[in-house]
This record gives sequence, C-alpha cells and structure tokens, in this order.
Amino acid sequence: MARHQTSTPENRSVRLLKVGEQVRHVISDMLSRQMVHDDTLTAHSVSVTEVRMSPDLRHATVFVKPLLGVDEEIVLKALRTHTAFFQKEVAGKLKLKYAAKIKFLPDESFDEASRIDALLADPRVLRDIGEHEDGEQAGGE
Repeated sequence: MARHQTSTPENRSVRLLKVGEQVRHVISDMLSRQMVHDDTLTAHSVSVTEVRMSPDLRHATVFVKPLLGVDEEIVLKALRTHTAFFQKEVAGKLKLKYAAKIKFLPDESFDEASRIDALLADPRVLRDIGEHEDGEQAGGE
C-alpha cells in the first residue's frame, strides 16, 4: 500500500534535515567565497534559505533569495547555469552515496510573510484584533 506524505518539517526524517542543512552550508559557503566564476553571482549577495532533500537523497531543492529580492530571475538563471559545478562540489564535500541533482527555486516565504504582515496591518483586521483582545467576541455582527 502506497503512502502519500506531504513535505512538512514534522514528518521529514532527521537524516533528510541534516543532509539538507549540510548541502545548504556547502552552497552558501561557495557563494560567499565567490567560488563560482560568474559576474552575476559575484555582483549579488544570495541567501540560501533552505534545502529540501528527497527521501532517497538523490534530489535537492535549493531555495534562494538575492539580497532585497533584486534581480531574482537573473540570479536564478546564473545559478541554474552552474548547477553541474554545484552538484560536483557538494558531492565531493559531503561524500554521499549518490550525487544529489540540484534544482534552484526562488524562496517565496519572504513574499508570503510580507503579504501576511500587510493583511494584519489592515485597519479592519486591527479593529477585530483589538475587540478580541478586549475580551469581546470577534466575529459577531
């Protein structure tokens, strides 16, 4: 019987999380030391926010965000151009059984957090939160 598991931190194994964190550190180190000879990557500060490993450790999804979100598509294109180099370096440093295939994606969590902050700053929401904190029932009309 096949089980469907969603990818949440609660149900990922500790090993997957540890390997993902190790991959994140290796890629972050490569970017901060400017080991990738690319003008675009040299000109931008790129944060590696998270790495999610597949259960078999053969695939790594790397979430990145350029500083202030500037030139995100250009930075992603540069990273994707050098994927083979990143894969080779990660495999050499971590000495895993298989070299993980790396896929770079933009990290949308900051945008989502900004959207939630904007919603919470809405005067109607603030009014409802204020009523709820004063002990009154929110939601009653």
